[in-house]
Amino acid sequence: MSRIISYTTGDRAEAVAYLGAAGRLTDEQRRVLGMMRERAEASQRELDRQGLDWGLTVPEALEHLIEGRADAPGEYAGKAYARALQHVIDHCGSDPCDLGVYSRPATFFGLLGDQLRQHGVPAGLLPDDYLFSGPPDEIPFHLPCAIDGPDIGVLPLARAKEAVDAYRAVRDAIDGDFVHDLDLLIEKLEFEHEEWESTKARGYDWYTHDTIFFSIDG
Repeated sequence: MSRIISYTTGDRAEAVAYLGAAGRLTDEQRRVLGMMRERAEASQRELDRQGLDWGLTVPEALEHLIEGRADAPGEYAGKAYARALQHVIDHCGSDPCDLGVYSRPATFFGLLGDQLRQHGVPAGLLPDDYLFSGPPDEIPFHLPCAIDGPDIGVLPLARAKEAVDAYRAVRDAIDGDFVHDLDLLIEKLEFEHEEWESTKARGYDWYTHDTIFFSIDG
């Protein structure tokens, strides 16, 4: 089954602040949480329509995260928690954009990572290191991984240009089967870096995005 990789830029600390914050949410956080709950309910309706049962509904998973836990049993609970966390991230960032559709994204980007590593791209900048890194380390409790691999990845915006430069330096040396997708990554990361730099240069105090969040769905 094909899986869609999408991404958004957002405020890492703002997203994490919702997790475990039940009982001490600000008025604004409670307002935004209401929208997260609506999105979680819509997400669950779509899963029900498809006949998918993860043993934990997305609205239930969202409430667990706000309470500060992710301890539901079942091998598919990790997918419900990842989907719920994605709704939190979506409300702390920009509109999502698609990176691409892949039948086996972890395998494909693992092979691309092998190519880049062989030509000197360091760990941390390899696509598989951030596309499938899992959720932010700052989450104050354990979040189980989805059964088919992490559905969320993170890359600091401060490293986007570093990744672009590293990829361009070895682009002509990698297998041609990977060039198109590497070029796509270069294009997307460079655009997000330029937007980040441009907004910071304008001195907007409200702009606090510092992370590219990746979502693997399907």
